[in-house]
Amino acid sequence: MESKARILHCGEQAFSIELADEIDENVNLRIITLAKDLKADPPNGFVELIPSYRSILVCFNPDRITGKAMKRALLDRLDQVQTPEESTGTLWQIPAVYGGEIGLDLDDLAYEKSLSPTELIKLHSSSTYRVYMIGFAPGFCYLGGLPEALHTPRLPQPRPIIPQGAIGIGGRQGSINSVTGPSGWRFIAWTPLKIFAPERLEPFLLRPGDQVRFVPVSAEEGSDLARQQASGEIIVRPE
Repeated sequence: MESKARILHCGEQAFSIELADEIDENVNLRIITLAKDLKADPPNGFVELIPSYRSILVCFNPDRITGKAMKRALLDRLDQVQTPEESTGTLWQIPAVYGGEIGLDLDDLAYEKSLSPTELIKLHSSSTYRVYMIGFAPGFCYLGGLPEALHTPRLPQPRPIIPQGAIGIGGRQGSINSVTGPSGWRFIAWTPLKIFAPERLEPFLLRPGDQVRFVPVSAEEGSDLARQQASGEIIVRPE
């Protein structure tokens, strides 16, 4: 496994494995592969791990293993793990209602980009996005693959309440809100699909390495899909 990895101390009970200094699909694939390997065959004293774009935080129990021994185990694992040539993530076709009360930044963003709202929707929905990581809130997904023309800074003052399902833009990243909460992202759409549902057998719908395509639907279609989902129907299946 080719790597310029750094293993950094994070207090007395964790290490951060950093594989690169930049956001890169291949680096992220290596992170996902390493995380799966550590979960499937955890080293002695392992407690949990938290993967991100380019690093993994590995927590351990110092009563069961010394920091020196854990670092050695992680270095050995880095040498052993083989990364697949291609991502094996799932492709999701996610319905998206553009504009309206939740996609409240659509018109302003289109004006900033010298696009019509229709042109912006077409540009945004024509891309295939990669789920780089889950974080910030349960199930919140950070998406790579946002067209460069849509890269936009976050708002200087976050809004206090953004609904779940809101589809946003922050810098060069995309996102899907998993729960209601504050956010400084720019929001252009929403999906009736529940990204996070604690009552499900699998609470988190999307996983790192998955791919997402947004399918524009009308507000009426979105409301119908939301009702179907509330009645227990599966409104989206992975491809």
